[in-house]
Amino acid sequence: MSDIVTIAATRRDRAGKGVARATRRAGLVPAVIYGDKQTPVGIAVEPKELVRMMHRPGFLTHRLTLDVEGTKYDVLPRDVQLDVVTDRPLHFDFLRLGPNSIITVDVPLHFRNDVASPGIKRGGVLNIVRHEITVRTRADHIPASFELDLTGLEIGDTIHLSAIVLPEGVRVVSREKDATIASIAPPTTVAAEATATSAAGGTAATATATSAAPGKAAAAGGKAAGGKAAAGKAAATPGKAAGGKK
Repeated sequence: MSDIVTIAATRRDRAGKGVARATRRAGLVPAVIYGDKQTPVGIAVEPKELVRMMHRPGFLTHRLTLDVEGTKYDVLPRDVQLDVVTDRPLHFDFLRLGPNSIITVDVPLHFRNDVASPGIKRGGVLNIVRHEITVRTRADHIPASFELDLTGLEIGDTIHLSAIVLPEGVRVVSREKDATIASIAPPTTVAAEATATSAAGGTAATATATSAAPGKAAAAGGKAAGGKAAAGKAAATPGKAAGGKK
């Protein structure tokens, strides 16, 4: 578990687009705290620390403490609305966590020891099917991430959900019993070379057929030329016959 960061916030008594725009002009970001069967609380937060955390892995699984004018809330970031042009946060949603809250979250996967994989050393490619998995657990048991060891994996080997070591109280939520997470695929250059070889063979066959075609054309031309010569001789013969009669 990561250290819990405390973020200062102020209460917003009013809601609406106009109030939200005024909050942003003041350099703050509007947000809401909801959940745990309590009334939602509108707040405004200073975005500097939150923006820093957003660019780190696992932001949506990182517990926070919001200090709203002296009242502290244990929360989990659930959603961030971003500006489509600047990517600056426009609004945060925080889920209020109770002492026994059971929640569903997506936990990121990290792959390590790729240099110890014989398959990758021989040019194999790590084909990642899932970058995160969904788990259900208590709020104080949320893993920051899961690490998967690639040591000893050969080309064609596959990593499944069963390879993940789950902490006590953490349950995977998946429709597939033992879904594939990643595999070591063959080198892409092998497929490219096979395609190139196939294409080269097709080109050679086409070239052979093309070279044979001119030969037939030449032979046909020769026959045509011979026909013209024979016609010339036939034309000359009547002339001679006419001269003999004189």
